[in-house]
Amino acid sequence: MKPTLFLAALLMSISLFAQKVHKEDADDEGGKPPTVGPALLRGPYLQCATPVSMMIRWRTDVSARSRVRYGQSPDALAATADDSSLVTEHKVLLTGLAPGTRYYYAVGGIKDTLSAGAANYFYTLPATGSTATVRIGAFGDCGNNSVNQRAVRDQFLKALDTSHLNAWILLGDNAYTDGTDAEFQSNFFNIYKETLLKNVPLFPAPGNHDYHDKDFSAAVAQKTHSVAYYQDFTVPQNGEAGGVPSNTQAFYSYDLGNAHFLSLDSYGKEEKEYRLYDTLGPQVQWIKKDLEAYRHRGRGFIIAYWHHPPFTMGSHNSDKEAELVHIRENFIRILERYGVDLVLCGHSHDYERSRLIHGYYGDEASFDSTQYALSPGAGPYIKEPGGPGTIYVVSGSAGKLGGHQAAFPHKAMIFSDADHGGATLLEITGQRLDLKWICADGVIRDHFTMLRP
Repeated sequence: MKPTLFLAALLMSISLFAQKVHKEDADDEGGKPPTVGPALLRGPYLQCATPVSMMIRWRTDVSARSRVRYGQSPDALAATADDSSLVTEHKVLLTGLAPGTRYYYAVGGIKDTLSAGAANYFYTLPATGSTATVRIGAFGDCGNNSVNQRAVRDQFLKALDTSHLNAWILLGDNAYTDGTDAEFQSNFFNIYKETLLKNVPLFPAPGNHDYHDKDFSAAVAQKTHSVAYYQDFTVPQNGEAGGVPSNTQAFYSYDLGNAHFLSLDSYGKEEKEYRLYDTLGPQVQWIKKDLEAYRHRGRGFIIAYWHHPPFTMGSHNSDKEAELVHIRENFIRILERYGVDLVLCGHSHDYERSRLIHGYYGDEASFDSTQYALSPGAGPYIKEPGGPGTIYVVSGSAGKLGGHQAAFPHKAMIFSDADHGGATLLEITGQRLDLKWICADGVIRDHFTMLRP
C-alpha cells in the first residue's frame, strides 16, 4: 500500500473509533456527553436544630447550587429545599417539620446527589417543655486526631446502643493546634463524619485554640472573631430555638425538651474589649436577659457551658490562671443567682465534678464542704427550680488527655480522674437529670442524678 493511502486509512480508523467512544459515553448519559460534577469535601452535618426546622450544611470542591431532598422514609424523599446560589459552602434550612420526628435526607445539586441513603437521617428536637427523655453528648477538647479521640467516640456510641442522641455540644478547643480550617477538616469533620455529624445536630462553643490564627495573633482574633470556627458552624443566634436572641455567633441559647441551654464564649472579646468575666460587657448583659426571660416562662433544667472552668486542678490551675480566677470570682455568682443547675467546661484535659454547691468563689484551699455543699455525698441531688445550688463539671478529655496539678484533686470536686479520656452524656426525663461520664475503655466512671421535688 502506498504511504498516502496508508495514512488516509489510519486517520479514518482513528475517526471511527473516536465516534464509537463518544456514542458509548453519550448513551451512558442518556444521549448527552458526560459532565464532571462537584465532589463532596465535608459533611453533610446538622446545625441550628429546632422542633420544626433543621439546617443541613456541606462543602463541595467547586461552586454549585444546593438541593436537599427529604422525607420520613429513605425511599420516599418527596420534599425538597433549594438554594440557587453558586457556592462551595452549602447551607439549606428545612422548615415546617414535625417535632420529635425522624427524617431521611439526601444532599447535592439540582440534578446530582452527593450523599444519600438510610444512614442519612436526623430527629427534630422534641416540643419545647416536653417531658420525654432527651440525650445530649458533651465533648471537650476533642479535635486532636488521636487514638484517644477515636476510642472515646466509639465507646460513647456503643454506650448509646439503640438510643438516639438528640444533640451534642462542644466545650471548646475543637481543632488543635491553631483552629485552622485544615485542622477542623482533619481533626474534627473527618473523625465524626460517618457517625455523629450526619445524624445529630451540633451546638458548639469556642475555646482558646479555636481562636489561634497563623496570619494574625490570637489577640487580634479575639477581637475580630475572624477564624475558621465562625465560618464552619451556624448557630441559633436569632432566638429561633428558644431564648433571647444574641445576634452573634459567639454565644446563644436554645431549648431542648425540659431544659434550657446557654453556649458561651470564654475567650473571645465583645466590642473588642469585654470578656466573659467582664460583668458589664454585652455577653453578660445578654445572659441576664436570657435567664430572666426563662425564669418567667420555664421550670426546666438550666445548663450553661463554655471552655474555661472556674474550678480545676487538672492540666490547668484555677488558682493561678488569671482568666479562670476572674470567671470564678466575678462571673459564676451571676449564674447561681438565676438558678443555673449545671455548668459544663473543658480546657483541663481530665474529668472533675463537684457536689451541688453554692456561694463558693474562693481558691482551692478555702473550700469547706460544711459551708458550701448543699447536699452530702454523691447524690441524688434534690433542687427546687431556680433555687440555690450548681454542679460544676470539667469534661475536657474527649481528645486531649493528661496532666494535673500538685493540688489535684481539687477540694471542691467529689470525683476527679486525669488518667482516662472520656465524654459526658446527659439524659433528661421530665424533672430528672442524669449525667454519665463514658470513658475510652467503655467504663462509666462517674454518674449522678439531680431531681426536682
